[in-house]
Amino acid sequence: MHKKKKSSVQAAIVQIKKDEQESLAPARRLILLRHAHSTSSQQHPSLKDHDRPLSKVGRTDAAKLSKKLEHMGWIPQLILSSDAARTRETLKIMQDHVRALLDAIVYFIPSFYSISAMDGQTAHHLQQAVIAYPKDHMSGVWCMGHNRGWEEAASMFSGSSVELKTCNAALLEASGKSWEEAFAMAGIGGWRLQGIVKPDPALLQDFV
Repeated sequence: MHKKKKSSVQAAIVQIKKDEQESLAPARRLILLRHAHSTSSQQHPSLKDHDRPLSKVGRTDAAKLSKKLEHMGWIPQLILSSDAARTRETLKIMQDHVRALLDAIVYFIPSFYSISAMDGQTAHHLQQAVIAYPKDHMSGVWCMGHNRGWEEAASMFSGSSVELKTCNAALLEASGKSWEEAFAMAGIGGWRLQGIVKPDPALLQDFV
């Protein structure tokens, strides 16, 4: 009986120390953003999937989403993006409508395109990229890419079932003095899912 009580007290102390560490460490904001709606392969049979452009709906949605994220204050210092045409075009439109995005450092990463089609591998790949690219003073990172990998990664990071339609963004938050520490402290399933942002101004799936 005494051993059980001692074990419970020790567990409570560990949790308190962890909570104290998280409260002192800066917040890290990670956005997993799926590209806007693109044209189909039937519309452009001569183009490779990698080269498909956005549709008219996709271009409109990208503009709407950028303004919504700006209003919510989720503008990053670093953007890591697939090099596919539809992600590049999504980002360009968002930068045209939110000038603050032009201040962010941008890297186009070819593997973001290919990894998204591989079951169970996207979350680890994104974690490695997010640890490797940003400086510790950067508190906000966007990762732009594709399904099925992006919603799979958002679900794994948050521990929630996440659906990302085109031009949807999962807002994730954790604490850490560095991005590596944030991932270590949160672990798989420990990132706080603050919401799913959608282009329609009336739509925000809130999880807090």
